Amino acid sequence: MTDKITITPDRFREACEAVMSSERERERQGIGTLSEKTLHAVIKRCIEPDTAFHEISIGRFVADVFRGDGVFEIQTGSFTPLRPKLEAMLEYADVPSVTVVYPMAAVKYLTWIDPETGEAEKPRRSPKKMRPIDSCRELIRIKYLLDNPRFRVKLLLLEIHELRLKDGRRSRDGKRGSHREDRLPARLIDEIDLCTPADYDLFLPEALSEEFTIKELAKKAGTSYETAQCAVTILCYLGRTEQTGTRGRTKLFKRT
Repeated sequence: MTDKITITPDRFREACEAVMSSERERERQGIGTLSEKTLHAVIKRCIEPDTAFHEISIGRFVADVFRGDGVFEIQTGSFTPLRPKLEAMLEYADVPSVTVVYPMAAVKYLTWIDPETGEAEKPRRSPKKMRPIDSCRELIRIKYLLDNPRFRVKLLLLEIHELRLKDGRRSRDGKRGSHREDRLPARLIDEIDLCTPADYDLFLPEALSEEFTIKELAKKAGTSYETAQCAVTILCYLGRTEQTGTRGRTKLFKRT
């Protein structure tokens, strides 16, 4: 075994089929009866098909996957609640490495569901899509762990079908303020491993000038100013970029 997992399309498809099959076998009373969200369950199966390595107690925490050679934590939401768990697990000498696996919706389809009848509308492709640099909005929350030689991040770029209930109270159609019921992974598009500070250079587009501003990085990377700001903060912390001066009142940065 190795703490570097490669998820092939076949492995991803097999995990999807295994999880979906087990869900169909469970008696379901309609929407909202899943014991574990599908996306999380599928990724866990991708990392380790053998369920004997799932949900392993380490101290006062439970690891999603612990194969003896490393801990794998699948995080589909905010990284903030994960911080105490990661800190604790990195302190254990018998845990060689800790990897956070972060699934991202590079392609997303939305299906709206009537919460009263259960009737589902035809899926529609969402214009929103996540790029690797968008992970910085969450990675900034655990910035101080990214240079730990025993810490890893795995980004999974996926096609995801999202199910949402039309139960929002901020619009007549029930979409504003609605709740997400589940996310169903459909296809693995790419995976990216961030193991060393140099790996985070992927957040800097090749077309970026030698000196650049946060606004210029956002434009070249096709992301928001806030996300680009998070990326620069992370890269400066890891020693991959540094501030060189200013252009008027705007800070200038360059690769180190």
